[in-house]
Amino acid sequence: MNRNEGNTLLKPVAPGLTARDAINAGMRSTLIGMGANAILALVKGAAGYFGNSYALIADAIESTSDILSSLIVWCGLRMAGRPADENHPYGHGRFEPIAAIIVTLTLMTAAVVIAVESVHEIITPHHAPAPFTLVVLIVVVLTKEALFRFVIGVGTKVKSTAVKTDAWHHRSDAITSAAAFVGIGVALIGGRGYESADDFAALIAAGIIAFNAVRLLRPALAELLDTAPPKEIVEGVLRSAGQVTGVLGMHKCRVRKVGIDFLVDLHIEVQGETTVAEGHRIAHAVKDSVRFDNPSITDVLIHVEPAPG
Repeated sequence: MNRNEGNTLLKPVAPGLTARDAINAGMRSTLIGMGANAILALVKGAAGYFGNSYALIADAIESTSDILSSLIVWCGLRMAGRPADENHPYGHGRFEPIAAIIVTLTLMTAAVVIAVESVHEIITPHHAPAPFTLVVLIVVVLTKEALFRFVIGVGTKVKSTAVKTDAWHHRSDAITSAAAFVGIGVALIGGRGYESADDFAALIAAGIIAFNAVRLLRPALAELLDTAPPKEIVEGVLRSAGQVTGVLGMHKCRVRKVGIDFLVDLHIEVQGETTVAEGHRIAHAVKDSVRFDNPSITDVLIHVEPAPG
């Protein structure tokens, strides 16, 4: 049986959701995040500058990097949505984890920049932040947490590593803003001698950002390296195939993720006297059964073998 039978972009990856719909949903959520980050970056940068808070300025730097990251995710999804062609018979799904990896690298870069500047601010005497910066941070935390919940919901629904990575950018921003809130609060309550509290908060936030970047890098690399998916997916494939009449056994079930899709290679065993036509019919029935039970699986390559004995 051949791969690429039909347009995989029109096949469902979730109930009522085709791959094309999934990609469009991911791109829309990314654009919403870019718009929100642009506004928040301006607000936090201005508040940090006039409110004498480097923690807020560091937060603005991360929001600015988030805009670039979201743009990379958007481009990655756009490229991943292109159909298979002669040079890319398995489609362009790899652009999605590649985009996720680039995003994690920008997170790491932002963490380093924030850490370096935080240390510089700690050793440089300066005034305590202005009280109004706390109000700004409360608004930022609530906004970014809402964005995280929205985008992670989309990423989970469409099974996109890049969109989930983009969502954790929003959660990371919420965490750094919360850290800045604590730091500024300490600086204001502590008074003289505690002016650098928000700078220490920015340094802690940089560590949190770096940690999240490393954590987000792992699933993207795993996808590029064709790491085996969760066992329940493989078990589901075997269960679906085993329900088809004529299948006497199965082995060499391999599943890999390509973008938002899963591809399956499966060997099935049938009676030795089975004709080529009947074996072909059984193989098609297995493919239909597997894809019906797990819509995320967009293609199944089946090898038919005679059962031992």
